[in-house]
Parts: sequence; structure tokens; C-alpha cells
Amino acid sequence: MLTGAGESPTYPIIRKIGFADLKDAAAKGIDDFWVMPTHAIFLAIIYPLVGLVVTCMILRYDVMPLLFPLVAGFALIGPFAAIGLYELSRQREKGVDVWEHAFRGLRSRSLVGIAALGMVLMIVFLIWLTTAQWLYQSLFGYGSPESIGQFLSDILTTSEGWILIIAGNGIGFLFAVLVLTISVVSFPLLLDRDVSAMVAMHTSIRAVLRNPLMMAAWGLFVAVTLVIGSLPFFFGLAVVLPVLAHSTWHLYRKVVEPEPQGRGTGPEPPTGPPARPKGRRYAADFPAVLFPRGWAIESVIWVDLRRRSETRRQSCIDTDAGFIISLIF
Repeated sequence: MLTGAGESPTYPIIRKIGFADLKDAAAKGIDDFWVMPTHAIFLAIIYPLVGLVVTCMILRYDVMPLLFPLVAGFALIGPFAAIGLYELSRQREKGVDVWEHAFRGLRSRSLVGIAALGMVLMIVFLIWLTTAQWLYQSLFGYGSPESIGQFLSDILTTSEGWILIIAGNGIGFLFAVLVLTISVVSFPLLLDRDVSAMVAMHTSIRAVLRNPLMMAAWGLFVAVTLVIGSLPFFFGLAVVLPVLAHSTWHLYRKVVEPEPQGRGTGPEPPTGPPARPKGRRYAADFPAVLFPRGWAIESVIWVDLRRRSETRRQSCIDTDAGFIISLIF
């Protein structure tokens, strides 16, 4: 059901990459950011979030145990949040550097698949927060710290605090590996081609299995840059997040073989049957030429092919819609 009724999904070809490809993807991501600076938008998002967290910390200290899981967990939904930046890099490949193209992802043929995979990441994020809260409460109980100083003292100077640090980071690592595996190229693929969410996740898993060392290095690169960007009160994320998003698009181009010409993203097929070449006609053919049976047969075949194409596309949409419903219920 997840691959479409009556259809065999076509899986992209995965390439073997090296450290030079990772370096080139990061360099191209920096170049995209330099040409299309998106830090203003990310500042507009990060500043209110930081202000909201600070306000909650002042009014209610019980949000402090979730501060680190919230910040770390943002990386879990980052691939979905970066859809517009992927599209900017995609359009720049075509020679278009217009900001309005960041919203073209909303008109993607795989929009339902993008929404389905985004919901998967959101569910993983919520499970991570629930797990982090359960771990803290199992060690320190249900009470809230009376002050920031007490909270830091409990974490850094007690055995329970060090257990929380070690176990929390270990569990978070597993969540990060899961998200990296299912989404490292999934969203760029959904944006670039007409595929289902299941095909995109399957392709991402294959990419990780074919390039385990390189994907581990990429995950380490993402984690280190996020930590560096978070240090100066999270303001560095205004630069780090767009650069990572643009770089991820170019990593997708390195890992996934381009689609053959004439499929997927090619021009739309003509709306009618192909024109028949006009040859010499003879008087003896009259009046049979007024009723060309060959043309009628071709018209029927062409209509049938168009119907099959529309059925396949609707099947892909129904697949992702069913995927979303199964996640909810």
C-alpha cells in the first residue's frame, strides 16, 4: 500500500562518494548562502524562540530540564524545515536566484510525501522530548528546580546528573542516527522527483548503507557545526542552518544518480495523440481515407496511456495520504 496499488516503484541509483565530495558539497552550500543570504529569516525565527524560552525560564523553572532536549531536538526536524532552502539551491542550479522560488516546494508533485515525512520527523521529535523528560524525572523526581543555579548544581555535581548527561547524550545519539538514516537525502529527493515518502526513505537508507563512513562523517560535521552555532546564544544558527541546508542539497546531488532524461522532471507530454506524417494519397484510396482506422486506434491507445499516467500519480498521492493516516491512528 505504501508503494502504490498495482505499481512497482522506481528506486534511484546510489553513488559511492568520498571525503572530497563532502568537502565540495559544503563549499557549494557556503557559496549558495553567500549568493542568497538567508540569515535574516533565520534570525527572525531564532530570536523570538530564544525570547520565548528565556521568558518561560523566568516564569517557570520546570522548563529548564527540557531546554537542552529542545535545542538538540531541533536538528531532528531541521531537514523538514529546510525545504525552502533546498528549493533555492535547486533553482540556482538552473540559473535562477529569486527569493520567491523558496516557496515552490509548496507546489511540488510530491507535496503529500513531504508532509508525510515531515510528520514522521515531528513524531520522532516528540518521542525524544518525552524520553528526555522521563529520564530526568526518573533521576530527580517530579519537582522543579528552584533556580538556575540549583539546576546546574544538580546536573554537574551529583551522580544522578552525570548519569543524565551520559544516558541523555547516548539516547539522543540514537535518535540522531535514526533521523539521519531516513532523511539525509529524502526531502531533496521528494522535492526533485515525483516519488512517494516510502521510496524517499528507502533511498536514504540505501545511501547510508552504501556510504556508512561518509554519512557518519557528514553527521559529525552537522553536529559540530550546530554546536558551534549554538554557543553564542544560538545566534550563530542564523548562518549555520542555511549553510547546512544548502550543503545537504548538494550532498543529495553527489549521492543520488541524476534521473534519466525524459522522465520525472522533464517537459509535460503533449495533450493529444502524435501527428501522423502526411504521405502521398491516391484516388483509389477514396473514400477509405475519410475513416482512418489507424488514427482511431492510436487515439484510443493515447487516451489509455494518459489515463494510466494519471492513475499512477493519484496512486502515489493516495499512498502518502494513507501513510499520514496510519501515522496518526
